[in-house]
Amino acid sequence: MIPPCYSPDRKGEHAEALLGQCRGFLHADGYGGFNSLYACDPKTGLARLTEVACWAHARRKIYEIYEATAAPLAKQALDRIAELFEIEARINGRLPSERLAVRQQDAVPLLAELETFYHQALSQISRKSTLAKAIRYSLSRWPALTRYTTDGRLEMTNNAVERAIRPLALTRKNYLFAGSDSGAMRAAAMYSLIESAKMNGLDPEAYLRDVLARIADHKINRIGELLPWNWKPSG
Repeated sequence: MIPPCYSPDRKGEHAEALLGQCRGFLHADGYGGFNSLYACDPKTGLARLTEVACWAHARRKIYEIYEATAAPLAKQALDRIAELFEIEARINGRLPSERLAVRQQDAVPLLAELETFYHQALSQISRKSTLAKAIRYSLSRWPALTRYTTDGRLEMTNNAVERAIRPLALTRKNYLFAGSDSGAMRAAAMYSLIESAKMNGLDPEAYLRDVLARIADHKINRIGELLPWNWKPSG
């Protein structure tokens, strides 16, 4: 379990401190602070974390250009991406092995066609155009964007995390500052507990009310019993 973490800025060193010991996949947007985590160890030739990029972010860049300019190439790109999302809608909730099989059969050929389309589009438009920049954003991350087709456990987008942090983003706009670093650390802990309670199917308010009423008399060496995935209501 990764403990709740607050940092005063977005420097890569904080991502390193939080995730440096983790291994596996990291599903995220294109934040540069994660780059060192994806880099190969010169001794082993292996990366600590394997990048899985987000198609919602890649699509959004194209969508914003289409909304502003109605560019035909942007519309064609959106239509092609929509086919990929339709595949995901069909297999949502199915076993990883089943998801992988469908992606290999249906999504991989469409992704190959989309990559070819992107390269052709770049030859038809100005390199300095916003559409060219959006296309290069995707092509520069192509291995990470297509990685979801290699493992049925992975998702096509990072939307689950985006939904989970929406309450934080909304309240941040309201209070703007946490007041102090210690206050921000406490806020990070509370956000983590609330979202973990939701992920475990709990009512966050009921969970926190029960835990706060019990915690003073609860043995410190059994504190794990009060974590959302272990918690049982009193009485």
